[in-house]
Amino acid sequence: MKVATWNVNSIRARRQHVVDWLDAAQPDVLCLQELKVVEGDFPYDEIKDCGYDAAVFGQKTYNGVAILSRGPMSNVVTDLGDSEDDPQARLISAEVDGLTILSAYFPNGGEVGSDKFDYKLRWIRRLREALGKRFDPDADRVALCGDFNVAPFDDDIGRPAEWRSSVLACDAVRNALTELASFGLQDVCRPFHPTGGVFSWWDYRGRGFE
Repeated sequence: MKVATWNVNSIRARRQHVVDWLDAAQPDVLCLQELKVVEGDFPYDEIKDCGYDAAVFGQKTYNGVAILSRGPMSNVVTDLGDSEDDPQARLISAEVDGLTILSAYFPNGGEVGSDKFDYKLRWIRRLREALGKRFDPDADRVALCGDFNVAPFDDDIGRPAEWRSSVLACDAVRNALTELASFGLQDVCRPFHPTGGVFSWWDYRGRGFE
């Protein structure tokens, strides 16, 4: 099964890019993050024309996640299964051919020490608890995909010294990600790129790609 993940930073702005990429790459499943639309404004018809069904958890202006699948999806879940009242659309999961796929948009965190940062750490802990309640790591097939808003190691950053104390790379978020992985998750990218240098995001506002 070919599974891909993409933070589209507005499905309205990148709808045609998504359609073109689906036609070119032909993944079995595509996880999307940061849709920035409610479910009613998602381009279901265009995605259907590409041969994909869509499970969507949307939110106006912010957040929003989706799973696109060429095969049938079942057991769609759009919450963390706890008692916290959380209006942010950050997680959706669905079962495809015996594999439970989660599309997650982790909180950015604002600034270290802020309420948004506390929410980020709490959200990751809640996700860890949700995985433990829903799945048996020795028996269930689970793929957690998405935009984690965490750089696990310095090798994952082009200029690590500039980011080491940030909400993306400080010890607290790295430790939270390590605890999340203790459920039994394994990084599927790192074995192929053990020394890093594979960057999937550049800050366009600061001309980071250059």
